[in-house]
Amino acid sequence: MRIDVVTLFPEMFGVVRDLGVTGRAHAQGRWALHAWNPRDFTSDPHRTVDDRPYGGGPGMVMMAAPLEAAVNAAQAARAAQGLGPAPVALLAPVGKRYDQAGAEALAASDGLILICGRYEGVDQRFIERCVTHEISLGDFVLSGGEIAALAVIDAAVRLLPGVLNDGDSALQDSFNDTLSGLLDSPHYTRPEVYEGAPVPAPLLSGHHANISRWRRERSLALTVARRPELIESARAQGWLSLADERFLAELAGEPLPPLPAKRRRGSKPKAS
Repeated sequence: MRIDVVTLFPEMFGVVRDLGVTGRAHAQGRWALHAWNPRDFTSDPHRTVDDRPYGGGPGMVMMAAPLEAAVNAAQAARAAQGLGPAPVALLAPVGKRYDQAGAEALAASDGLILICGRYEGVDQRFIERCVTHEISLGDFVLSGGEIAALAVIDAAVRLLPGVLNDGDSALQDSFNDTLSGLLDSPHYTRPEVYEGAPVPAPLLSGHHANISRWRRERSLALTVARRPELIESARAQGWLSLADERFLAELAGEPLPPLPAKRRRGSKPKAS
């Protein structure tokens, strides 16, 4: 996977290129990062990349030409490497919310070109000519797209094969389909008792079925408390078992769904 970033601050991306699991994966060649500074695609002595907005108003707007030239250079470099044209994603508050499904899709692709805006925004003509996607982390505004781009990259790179020491780690993350799109359960490590607070008994039992059920129930309870809309999404997908539904009903103080009737041993279902 190759990631190209158009940014006025390429040095910020040393965080994912050099540090942690993403840095180790980059050193191993599992993914590649290339940064393109729009200032390198200007022709005036001041390397100008922004100007005042038409119609007035505060702040400055990033100019279309340096951004488009940087994107063209990134696409040409990808083509020289034998890669096809990449999607071009602008980090912007108006974009589609980035989520785990988006990270999984990116990890399964050849990569993309990320555009990190600054100032009051980006000339709309560049967006219309070059941008294929707009991505947002949430309903808040950052000083620029770099921090959002770092999050997009980190979330995808950690899903690449071989990046995490334990391949099952990503399967236990919040929002993963293995958890039915729910939040992850709490985690504990040594010591067994910390400041008077013990590790929950099921985790010490060595009984794998009990541990699995405890984790599932804690995941359900946490999701109900923090992100109840995820419960409805999981229910709509058919990801909740009868045991899950009974636990949720018990949490809410509602009547428990009936258990399926058990057949007597050796009996056969009646013919219809």
